[in-house]
Amino acid sequence: MDYEASLKKIENAIEKLKELNRRMPIIVEGPKDVEALHSMGIKGEIITIYKGMEIANFCDFIAARYKEIIILTDWDSQGWRLCKKLVRNLKGRTKCNTDFHKLFAENTIVKDIEGMPSSIEKMKEKLANSKF
Repeated sequence: MDYEASLKKIENAIEKLKELNRRMPIIVEGPKDVEALHSMGIKGEIITIYKGMEIANFCDFIAARYKEIIILTDWDSQGWRLCKKLVRNLKGRTKCNTDFHKLFAENTIVKDIEGMPSSIEKMKEKLANSKF
């Protein structure tokens, strides 16, 4: 993995995510994901997928309130399935941005949002150590 290129893509994406999150919510799987995003400076509206609420009902809730959202589920197999379900259920009602989901999956060494802050720090350390 080219850590320098990946880190640059991740850092640029986080800045863009901060900007977009000012006007649209980010959908994540759980509270630890919210904490991780907050630790990366993402402070806009973040909605966790309601455990105990069927996906169809959750999507109805989202579609009734938002014209556009960012889906940022984990990029493990369960997260990919969940992302696809959300997109399918919201089709034609709410625009779903999944660009960040794909970008983070391709450029991180972890499989979830909660692991990103420490992963970014490890990438920075590897780069700093490799320059000596």
